[in-house]
This record gives sequence, structure tokens and C-alpha cells, in this order.
Amino acid sequence: MSKIFPMRFTLFKAYIGLFLILSFIVRCSFFIWNFSEVDKEAFTLIETFGIGFLFDIATISFFAIPYLAYLLFFPKRFYGSIVDKIITYFGFSIGVLIIFFSFFGEFTFWDEFQRRYNFIAVDYLIYTYEVVKNINESYPLPILISAMLILVLTSLFIVYKLGYFNKTFKSDTTFKPKLIASFPWIVIVVISLMFITNKQADFSENRYNNELAKSGIYSFFAAFRNNELPYNEFYKTIPKEEAFKTVKASLLNSKNAFGNANINSIYRTILNTDSIQKSITPNVIFICIESLSADFLSEFGNKNNISPILDSLANNSLLFLNLYATGTRTVRGMEAITLSIPPTPGRSIVKRKNNQDLFTIGEVFKQKGYERNFFYGGDGYFDNMNTYFGGNGFNIVDRGRGFLLDKNITTTRTNIEDDEVTFENAWGVCDMDIYNKVLKEADKAYVTGKPFFDFVMTTSNHKPYTYPEGKIDIPSGTGRNGAVKYTDYAIGQFIKKAQQKPWFKNTVFVIMSDHCASSAGRWELDVKNYHIPALIFNLPNQQPEKINKLASQIDVFPTLFSALHWNYKSNLFGNDIMSMQPQDERAFIGNYRKLGYLKDNKILILDEQKNANFYSWNPSDNSLTTIPSEESFEKKSISFYEVSDDLYRNEGLKLKRK
Repeated sequence: MSKIFPMRFTLFKAYIGLFLILSFIVRCSFFIWNFSEVDKEAFTLIETFGIGFLFDIATISFFAIPYLAYLLFFPKRFYGSIVDKIITYFGFSIGVLIIFFSFFGEFTFWDEFQRRYNFIAVDYLIYTYEVVKNINESYPLPILISAMLILVLTSLFIVYKLGYFNKTFKSDTTFKPKLIASFPWIVIVVISLMFITNKQADFSENRYNNELAKSGIYSFFAAFRNNELPYNEFYKTIPKEEAFKTVKASLLNSKNAFGNANINSIYRTILNTDSIQKSITPNVIFICIESLSADFLSEFGNKNNISPILDSLANNSLLFLNLYATGTRTVRGMEAITLSIPPTPGRSIVKRKNNQDLFTIGEVFKQKGYERNFFYGGDGYFDNMNTYFGGNGFNIVDRGRGFLLDKNITTTRTNIEDDEVTFENAWGVCDMDIYNKVLKEADKAYVTGKPFFDFVMTTSNHKPYTYPEGKIDIPSGTGRNGAVKYTDYAIGQFIKKAQQKPWFKNTVFVIMSDHCASSAGRWELDVKNYHIPALIFNLPNQQPEKINKLASQIDVFPTLFSALHWNYKSNLFGNDIMSMQPQDERAFIGNYRKLGYLKDNKILILDEQKNANFYSWNPSDNSLTTIPSEESFEKKSISFYEVSDDLYRNEGLKLKRK
């Protein structure tokens, strides 16, 4: 042991020991937290904790390298000097603080996402205002910080009392023993850099076991390095021409006309008008509801009566019963809705570079003479929303805290002023406040006589679940059910006020969720946790109807365009749900790594290790069962995802300029 940890390395040993103990506590806590979901077979558990220990060793080796270098090269004659003591006490304190910060952070992140740190945590580093404020409103932050500082001071006291500092300062360890002791850790770092990847922890079909096997800090830096995944480099492919041919064949019907069948493009003309059906151009208000899972509505089995307004609207609208979100975050929903595109691996296009001047649904509205507006109750700087929407032709209406738009973006930005706000939390103003702003701007637009398309992003159905008191019978901040009920209440108030407006009769309301409240589950992709509600209300000459066809978030606006009988140029992947035949029904679901193609209760899941895993999905218990692959199913799945990524990376999503 003295060769592994000579006296000069006493504090180094203590630091490693503290990290491994806390990591084990975190892993055990998460295991107990999700006990019912984890695969508890003995060998699997041994593998889970064994892989976890190896990742912990790799993680601490990276963190220990700076102190290791200091120990190795600091001259023996200065051991115990003032400089040595200052550097040692300060460095050890900072290291312990980082460990405890990660310890507490992992619990809050797991509570929200049921995952170790991932690319979401990386994004949160950028948007510190919203995130810190949200944490402060969701958790007793002063208590957590105090507890963390007490633990740091307690650790320092214990280490001091055990004489570890004294042994470090009074050691006579020479360079050679230090080099021998350092060598294994240097080797671990080199091996980890060259051969170890975070995805190697994904050894099980049970997602919880995979997450338990990971180390939070290691996962964080892995996500930092890999937030974009070019499809062709990481996923299973087929020849590009074959992929485009397959996608275009899937999109081809009596309403579509491709200009050149031989070009790798999906740009085409869509015809929805005939001698009987004439096009109409009503105003369109789209409400994108934060985190609204289908199972919050009574229509889908909820017994808590938390969505009476939406349930009522559902009975008086075109209601899509079998529709799925493409992802698990707001920006992924925005990508799917505006670009009408299957999810691309890595981060959402909304957050990437080169995401301006794209062919979005806004371009279709522009073809019909609409004013296009994006409403958000916080600062649209968050998640790059203002740059994305502003760079694609939308005017911006947001809270604004001084973050300016990119100087290359030409658009109009309108602030939600202080005197227009009755309630605000970390994410922005309450839903009723944003709706009041929509009403005010709609009144202005009505005077001009120009039709408008409003994309309204809500925030109230998000942790910390706070909203104005006295509006509903569930106290603010007590949980998700209250947030859903307030969200529903605000929609009811909005529709009620809108009905008094002169523009109401000529306005269509589209309501859909951006994603579900949770994507956690034991499977590679938890299919049920992508099921979202969507409806189209106040559509002229349309009787209420409940449509049970399997469809995707990307199909809702192409369906609306068809219902309005629009002929238009399109670069969208979505189809008209109403005219779908059984062979056309499908849904795209994914996270930043896994890409799923769902059809006929079967799902093919592609991952970044070039795997294509084929499952039968049982909707009754939401389980996946491995089945033999089907060549045609796999080909179509790969084609859509390969083409989507190719079009983005090769500017195939850009506007066609004459």
C-alpha cells in the first residue's frame, strides 16, 4: 500500500476514497429510488455496480491529475512550506466542494430527468439565469448550499483530525516513489481517453441499469464532447440515392408533385384545391403546451379531472388520439413542428449553427400572406429560440432581459412589459399573461387586415409548478397536477376572451404538446412517454372528429394546410393525417442518441453504434419484445433518418431562392 499511496499521497488517497464512497451512495440511492424498474437479476446487478465502479475510477483519475502533477513535481525541500500549505488546503477544499456539488446536483437532475448528466446538463450551464432560478424555486436552495458547505467543512475537519494534512506536509517521499505511485493513474487516464466511451455503460436492455452504471461527471463531459452526431458517421446507413428514393416514394401521392425525381431533395408542390374546395386563410393561433402528456387528459384515461377545458375542446375539435412527439425537450418539439422533420441525432436543429433561412411551416404561411409571430413568456435567448425563430422570418414577442438578437437577423421584437405581468417564475410569465399579450397583438393585427400565424410557447406546466394563487383549487407549487390544471384553466380563459373578439370566427386554434412530462422508462425508448394530445379547434366547415390514425408531431401542420385547401411549395416531411391510408401511418420518436420508427405496434431503434434493434411493442403494458428484423421496415426507418440528417447538413432544408 505504501508504494501505491506513499505518505506524500495521503490526501490524494483520502480524496479518491471520498469520491468513491459518495458515488456508491448516489448509485445505491438511485437503485432504491427506481427499485421497481431496475433489473434486479443478480448477475446484472453485479455488472451494473461493477461497470459503475470502473467509470468512477476513470472519472476520479481525470480529476486527480492536476493534484497528482503538483505532488509529483513539487520539490521535496518545500514540503510543509507556506506555499505548500496554501495550495494543498485550497486545492483539497475546492476538490471536495466539486464532489459535493456534483453529489447534490445528481439528485436534482435525476429527480427531473431520471438520468445521469447528459447534454441537457451541458445546455443548462449556458442558461444559468433560468436554471438557477428554477432550482431556487423548486428546491430549498439555502438549505442545500448550507448542507453542502457543512459537509465540506466536516470533511476537512475529519481529514485534519486523522492527521492526513500533517502526514502530507511532513513526508519525506522522494521523486521515484511518487512517480511509481502516479504511473497507474496516468495509465488509467490514457486508457480512458483512448478506449473508454460513455456508451459502453449501455450494456443492458434496461435503461435504468445503464444509467446506474454510469458516473454523472463522466457522463457530463461525454455529453459536452458529443452533442452533435453526424448520422452517416455513427448510424446504420444505406446508399444515399436509395434512401432518398424510399422517402420520396413514401411522400408521393395524388396531392404531391416532385419537380425532379432524380434530385436528392424532397422539395415538391402540394395540391389541396379543386373545383369544389377553395382555399381559405383564417388566422391561426398555435399553442404549444409545455410537457403535456396525453395521459393528463380524461380522454386518455386520467381520473383526476385536471383538464376539463381541454377535455371539452377535445369533444368539439379534430382530435388526434394516436399522435407522438418526436423527442423529450421543448426545442425538439419546436424542431418537429416548424420543420416537420424526423428527429436528427444530437442536439435539436433549433440549437445548432446554420439554422436560419430554413424551409419551415412559417414559409408556407408566408406564401399565403401571413404575418408570423413567436410568443414566449421568458427571454427567447434561452435555448436559442429567438435566433431560430427570428432567423426564420418570425417576429419575436418575449419578456426580454437585455439579450439582443444576432445582428444579422432582421425582425421585429416586442417586449412583454412589467405592467403586463401578474405572475412570473424562473421560466417566464404565467400562461394567462402570455395569452393576454397574444390577445393584445391579435387585436392590432386585425386592424391591419392581414392574417396572422402565432406560435405561442407556454411555460406554466414546468417545474417549479408555480402559478397565480386563487385561480384553481390546487395550491401553487404543490406539484404537476396543479400545473396541468392551471395550464388548462388559462387556455379556457384565453378561448373565452378570444370568443369576444371580432377576429375569433376567422381564427383556427391548434393546440399540441411539445413533449411528454417524462421520458423515463426501462426501455431504449419508452414509447408511451411520447404520446401527446393534439387538436384543431374552430376549423371552418369541419365537424368534430376523433382520429385514431398513428401519426407524428410533424404531421399536424400539413394536416391543417390540407384542411384549409392550400396549394403550396413544400420541403416538409409531414403528411395529411386525414388522408393517410393504413400503410402511411407511422411515428418518429427519439432522444439525442436513439432514433425510433414506430408502425403497426413494431418499432425499430437505431443507435450511434450502428445497431438497428427491432421490437414488438405491447401498448397495454408498454413493453418491448425483441423480434427478428424485417428488411423493408429497417430500410424505411433508416431512410427517413438518413435523409433528414443529410438535408440539414447539406443545406437541403434551406429556402429555395429564385
